[in-house]
Amino acid sequence: MLDKLQALADRYDKLSELLCDPDVASDNKKLREYSKEQSDLQPTYEAYNEYKQVSEDLDAAKEMQGEKLDDEMREMVKMEIDELSTRQKELDELIRVLMLPKDPNDDKNVIVEIRGAAGGDEAALFAADLYRMYTRYADAQGWRVELMDVNTNDLGGFKEVVFLINGRGAYSKMKYESGAHRVQRIPTTESGGRIHTSTSTVAVMPEAEDFDIEIHDKDIRVDTFCSSGAGGQSVNTTKSAVRVTHVPTGIVATCQDGKSQNSNKEKALQVLRTRIFDMKRMEEEAKISVERKSKVGTGDRSERIRTYNFPQSRVTDHRIGLTMHKLDQIMNGEIEDILSALTIAQQTELMDRGE
Repeated sequence: MLDKLQALADRYDKLSELLCDPDVASDNKKLREYSKEQSDLQPTYEAYNEYKQVSEDLDAAKEMQGEKLDDEMREMVKMEIDELSTRQKELDELIRVLMLPKDPNDDKNVIVEIRGAAGGDEAALFAADLYRMYTRYADAQGWRVELMDVNTNDLGGFKEVVFLINGRGAYSKMKYESGAHRVQRIPTTESGGRIHTSTSTVAVMPEAEDFDIEIHDKDIRVDTFCSSGAGGQSVNTTKSAVRVTHVPTGIVATCQDGKSQNSNKEKALQVLRTRIFDMKRMEEEAKISVERKSKVGTGDRSERIRTYNFPQSRVTDHRIGLTMHKLDQIMNGEIEDILSALTIAQQTELMDRGE
């Protein structure tokens, strides 16, 4: 591993030289590419440099320990060795995590789709609750949320909602949310006070950029229609809503959130591009991981990943057996502890596999 780390450090130093080169500074594409590469390498580079310094200091302290010292100095050297040994182990573990394969999509924005599944109106109401949970989490992270499309029911629930979360590293955290989310509670529509179980599905996709997926005009069909609200009544007498169909794959994206047809078309194309990119990404991952299944799940929206039990204020993530009794805080967007636990579980699994 030390050889890999030294090669990484050499590359980081080379990038520093390249970024000072006038030819690179005048080339926006190269400047952006090299800057991002160096930024990605920086945490490992800094940890490796500290590890080398701590190791040198530890060797020097151990050598001093063999010399003739008075009791006070010997005790000081022993304390220094203990501190340096602890720090060396911490850095070793940190570097092993930093050297794990990184998902190339981790720094991307995400497009999230939430749909009410089993449970009718209650599933749609829970889908709206999940939307609020994620938007509040995004706000706490300093990310920006943009609503792309929404289809509501008469009670204010979401049959389907599609939204963009714009923020560096959004996919690295939000990717664990794909799957079926189950809720157990007494619905507002239940007069007998019985607890119902409903589900909503979440799909989290890394936003596709233009260079990820190229869509040709000849491959798409664009339909326009009047936007509609709850109950299907017309809320816009102009045909501003847009439905875009990618003919080769049959993938469809709709947007009716904006009043402008052009704006809705751009948003629909953005969602369409992301859905196509996600389909291809999932196909590639299926080929690579056909012989293994990650502990934190496959990302399949049909896979049940979490249960929200309102009567007992309990949230359980079934992938890692994590249970927390703070449902109110979680529904208010405080999901960082869950996402951190899932990240650690995945890192541990990768290290156990020696990747």
